[in-house]
Amino acid sequence: MSTRLTFLGVAGYDVQGPDFRFLIDPFLSDNPFAPVTAAEVATPDAILVTHAAFDHLGDAAAIAKRTGAPVLCGGDVRALLLDAGVPSAQVQATTWGILTEVGGVVVQPVACAHWSQGRLADGTPISGVPMGFVVETEPGIRVYHYGDTAIFGDLRLIGELYNPTVGLLGCSQPQELLERVPGPGRFLTGEMSPREAALAAEMLGVDLAVACHYFDAGHADVIEFLRLVPERDTTGRRTAVAPEVGATMVLETGPGGRTSVRMERPARRGGA
Repeated sequence: MSTRLTFLGVAGYDVQGPDFRFLIDPFLSDNPFAPVTAAEVATPDAILVTHAAFDHLGDAAAIAKRTGAPVLCGGDVRALLLDAGVPSAQVQATTWGILTEVGGVVVQPVACAHWSQGRLADGTPISGVPMGFVVETEPGIRVYHYGDTAIFGDLRLIGELYNPTVGLLGCSQPQELLERVPGPGRFLTGEMSPREAALAAEMLGVDLAVACHYFDAGHADVIEFLRLVPERDTTGRRTAVAPEVGATMVLETGPGGRTSVRMERPARRGGA
C-alpha cells in the first residue's frame, strides 16, 4: 500500500490513499501554477478546508458543486460555501477536537493559531475558527496539515496525541499573491519562518517534514527550511522535502514503521 500526495501550490494537496481520496485547500483557478483546473480535478471522496482565506478556500465551492463531494470545514467557511450555492446537506462544520468522518475519510481537526475571515456575497463580514487536520491515510501513515498556523506550544501536544508521521508545514510566503493583501506593510515571513517550521517538525515528531505555502521550491525560505530541519532533528530519522507544484510524493511505511517518500515529477496541466 502507499499514499500519494500531489502538491497543488500554496497549501493545496490532492491526497490519494488506498481506500479514499481527498482534497485539502484546493486553490486552483487563481493559482498561476496549478497543475490541474477546478473543472478537471478528479472527484474526491471529501474536501477539507482549513480556513476562509482566498488561497485556501480556493475552488472548494466549485469542485463541491461539480462533483457532489462533501466538505469538512469551520462554521464560517460553511456559511461562505452555502452562500456560493453548495447544498447545506453537503457541508459539515466542525472545530478543534471533534473527530469527524466525512465521505469515508476520518479527520481529526486540531488547533491552529491563525484567523479565518471572509465576506458573504452581500458584503456581510464573517469570521470563524481556523483549523489544522490530521488524517490517517493507511496504517502507519498519518498526515498533519498545518492550516496556516503560527508556531505555538501545543504542536508538541498534537504530536503526542495523534502521532503524525508527515507534516505539511508552512515556511514561506507566496510572493506572487502579496499584491492581493491590502495595507501599507510588507510581510517578511509567512505564518511560520523557516526556523519556526523546522522547530514545528521537531515538536510534532514527524518522520517527513514537507515544506508548504509557496509556488517556487527554490525560494530562499524553502531552501532554508530544508537546511534547518536536520539541525532541529533529535530523532536522527527525519527527512525534509520541498516538492515542485504538481509533483507527487509517494509515501510508504518502511522498516521500523518509518514513513519514507519517493518523489514523482510534476504532472502536466490537464490531468489530476
